[in-house]
Amino acid sequence: METEKNTVFRRTRDFATVSLADAAETGSHAANTAVTDTEATSSRECSHKYLPSRRSAAVIAADRLSGGVYSVVLRDRYIAHHAHAGQFANLYLHDASRIMPRPLGVAAVGTEAGVNASEDDVRFIFAVVGEGTEQLSHVRPGDSIDVLGPLGNGFSLTPDGRYLLVGGGLGVPPLIRAAQEIRDLGASSTALFGYRDVHFADSIVSEFSGATLSIDESEGNVVTLLDRWAKESDDEEMRDIDILSCGPTPMMKAVAAWARDHGMGAQLSLEGRMGCGFGTCVACVTPTVTGLKKVCLDGPVFTTEQLNW
Repeated sequence: METEKNTVFRRTRDFATVSLADAAETGSHAANTAVTDTEATSSRECSHKYLPSRRSAAVIAADRLSGGVYSVVLRDRYIAHHAHAGQFANLYLHDASRIMPRPLGVAAVGTEAGVNASEDDVRFIFAVVGEGTEQLSHVRPGDSIDVLGPLGNGFSLTPDGRYLLVGGGLGVPPLIRAAQEIRDLGASSTALFGYRDVHFADSIVSEFSGATLSIDESEGNVVTLLDRWAKESDDEEMRDIDILSCGPTPMMKAVAAWARDHGMGAQLSLEGRMGCGFGTCVACVTPTVTGLKKVCLDGPVFTTEQLNW
């Protein structure tokens, strides 16, 4: 698939920030849209309401982590420099019969995205669950994939925060990015991951988190792990902790209940059947205390208070 030479910025949401260098590399129209001479700040950045549209990204690395779990590293300067923990990107198949993209959470960015990765690389980890992800599992270095992103609203993090990252199955990848961003902020995290069998992400997240504990179905679930962590922690270690969680809905509801019982706040990254990924198709709505919200645009991260879980 050919790379677009002049990618156009399209209105999406209010939080994006684009540098002149990013805009110029993405396309001449984008550069003109992003800033003017009088708007540019001393840091050569400005806030605006646009981000690059669908574009081609080169496949830098592709690996199988376990039975049906794969890792793909793409070179996309915009996502690598702007994706926050909890955000995702749409990956498009070359199969013209499948027009809907596959939304995948960003797992890591920059040189730590994988072996021989650069500052412009981004990593995705996914499981083969259908024909679309089966096709993605066969990409190889040198191929290209169309991408759109970063999309959605991610986790709210602070430099003085202390976080428990509670993930189950393929809810784990966004929490790897969370651990990376938390470390870069100077904050601290402990990863508590639950797997069906193979502990495929422990070594990856351990590069960023202060401690990593994991469990599989033969031993229990993430609530078992939370209870174990709480039993081994003193009052000081449990004070001012926030939980970040991603995984199957029943698991996250159990995590939300555990957090409430222990007086902790929790941010939950929901899974949804997304069509477009940016709020147009209204296929991924979820009930909140203020009405139905779109998982792709208003989320995917919501607090327990917003969801009333």
